[in-house]
Amino acid sequence: MIWNKKDLLGLEELTKEELELILSTASSFKEVSSREIKKVPALRGRTVVNLFYEPSTRTRVSFEVAAKRLSADVINIAAETSSVKKGETLIDTGKNIEALKADIIVMRHNSSGAAAMLARHLNISVVNAGDGWHEHPTQALLDIFTLKEKRGDIEGLNVSIVGDIAHSRVARSNIWGLIKLGARVTVCAPKLLIPAEIEAMGVSVTDNIDEALSRADAVDVLRMQFERDVELAFPKQLEYFKAFGITPERLSKAKKGILVMHPGPINRGIEISSEVADGLNSVILEQVTNGIAVRMAVLFLVDQARDGKRENTD
Repeated sequence: MIWNKKDLLGLEELTKEELELILSTASSFKEVSSREIKKVPALRGRTVVNLFYEPSTRTRVSFEVAAKRLSADVINIAAETSSVKKGETLIDTGKNIEALKADIIVMRHNSSGAAAMLARHLNISVVNAGDGWHEHPTQALLDIFTLKEKRGDIEGLNVSIVGDIAHSRVARSNIWGLIKLGARVTVCAPKLLIPAEIEAMGVSVTDNIDEALSRADAVDVLRMQFERDVELAFPKQLEYFKAFGITPERLSKAKKGILVMHPGPINRGIEISSEVADGLNSVILEQVTNGIAVRMAVLFLVDQARDGKRENTD
């Protein structure tokens, strides 16, 4: 199939075929990172702007590495050091970046829907690197890519997502992507951190961590987002770890070979023990590596779609 979207805003809007196209394209690009010279000319002459309104290490650096491996020029803009501090609106910032003849904006924003709003006002491509509590599509894609690499197929897999479901854009994107590809998803958290509408997305819900692990081929452990007032729901961090933390003891009762995933950053001793995070079941660092290939694929595809539309209008 041919990719025809100039933007990547979320996985909710994608079809199974579009998800599979991104994953297959990522598989092709992963080989680039194993070369002595880790670069291809796919985006030579293009400019990618990382526009981040929230702190980020892994995602921003991963997008920067991905763009550079495609031979694009990269500009990093942090909101706290930009004209945003002087009162400039998001749309004005975007239009100024477009006027500088950039080709792709990769944006993280603390407001849900911000990426979609910006995309509606620009002709250049917008890639959502996380918007509020809405979606984080490339994180979910790299999670799914890692599962596919390890298990061969997503259809029929049982995946449990454990942790701060209520505040997690990663959880929402993973749910959309996994279910469309045929996985069975269980979410597990304290009742106060499970959104009321989550079952409508097609998932099973439990607040029993042992039950969630017993049925899982993989567990995706979410970071507890205490900066988003989660302490009001679960005031004692050690209390959370005792009730829901992923430990060797809990893992010993799970399926043999269960994969342990985490989007990072890890809060060791809060949602996961160091023994598990660094153990044989963990694929956390492989997720980081796979994030480069997935983001290369996304940047390449949105650019191809926009370039094709530009040629068709000439």
